[in-house]
Amino acid sequence: MNVTHDGGLVAGVDTHRDTHTAAICDSSGRELAQLQVPADPGGYDAVLAWARQAAAGRELRWAIEGTRHYGLGLARHLAAVGEQVEEIDASKHAGKRRKGKSDAIDAVRAARELLARPHPAQMRADGDREALRLMMCDRDNAVGSAKTARTVLASVIVTAPAGLREQLRHIPRDRRVTVCAALACPDDADRQTRVLYQTLARLGERITSLAKTAADLEKQITGIIEDMAPGLVAAEAGLGALTAAQLMLSFSHAGRIRSEAAFAMLSGTAPVPVSSGNTSRHRLNRLGDRQLNRAFQVIAVARMRSDPRTKAYVRDRIAEGKTQQEARRCIKRYLARHFYRVLTHQPGLAPRTT
Repeated sequence: MNVTHDGGLVAGVDTHRDTHTAAICDSSGRELAQLQVPADPGGYDAVLAWARQAAAGRELRWAIEGTRHYGLGLARHLAAVGEQVEEIDASKHAGKRRKGKSDAIDAVRAARELLARPHPAQMRADGDREALRLMMCDRDNAVGSAKTARTVLASVIVTAPAGLREQLRHIPRDRRVTVCAALACPDDADRQTRVLYQTLARLGERITSLAKTAADLEKQITGIIEDMAPGLVAAEAGLGALTAAQLMLSFSHAGRIRSEAAFAMLSGTAPVPVSSGNTSRHRLNRLGDRQLNRAFQVIAVARMRSDPRTKAYVRDRIAEGKTQQEARRCIKRYLARHFYRVLTHQPGLAPRTT
């Protein structure tokens, strides 16, 4: 257990859509009290008053599961009044099979997990970062929906009558969408043909609309990135607005991640030691934030293709006997170190004040 907070209390909260269950534990992990409240502002006030009364002036920390899902409302409410809120992942716990699972058990487990962590995670920031997250979610949905619509369009064209199929299949893909959106059905067509033309036109219009939405959102994302980190995208080779947005979403704000080594572990770019006896080696880290790992992958590949210093580094590593893939992993680990330092000093990513 974390002994630096002896005498203080921890309130663990298991969050759900309609109710939140809180459990208060002392610094040894011993459960002292439990309470279930509605997941609404009245419930937030009730659990806060209850916890403060139980603390009786002692230090009180909150361990909340799902601070970016069902627990976000409570976390925001507590942070707004100056409470110390820490983020607990709603992950699989080894003890669930042995000790069972219920809201009450999970609330105690959240409190004990916070006590066991030497470096608990802070809540992610709101404001521009939350606006950025919402726009990234919206854009990802638009891009994914457009991809699905393109697949459906291709399948409809494959089963179209030979004349129409041959007319459309040789047109470049991007232009084919525009052509389908403008298709006009012959006046004397039967019902099947009319429905076919209507389907092709609707799919073409949908893909065009979704592509425009994604492009508009990317422009807005670029503007927010420039406000939060002026000149960052222009100064860094291989960095685009979307990869910069993912870096900022995962980093959140200065102080949330304690060190560049922790940022590398979060991104899955830090090799995991698997040494035993006389064998000393590391394996690939497949954990962490995979979207952040993907962003580093995109930057690394872009730099390996176009950045002279990165090309020289890869040649040196290959001369030492490393493979191209191993050299790329080294670059990703360097990128985690580099961008942790860069993001720490960006004006729009200042430490939280609450």
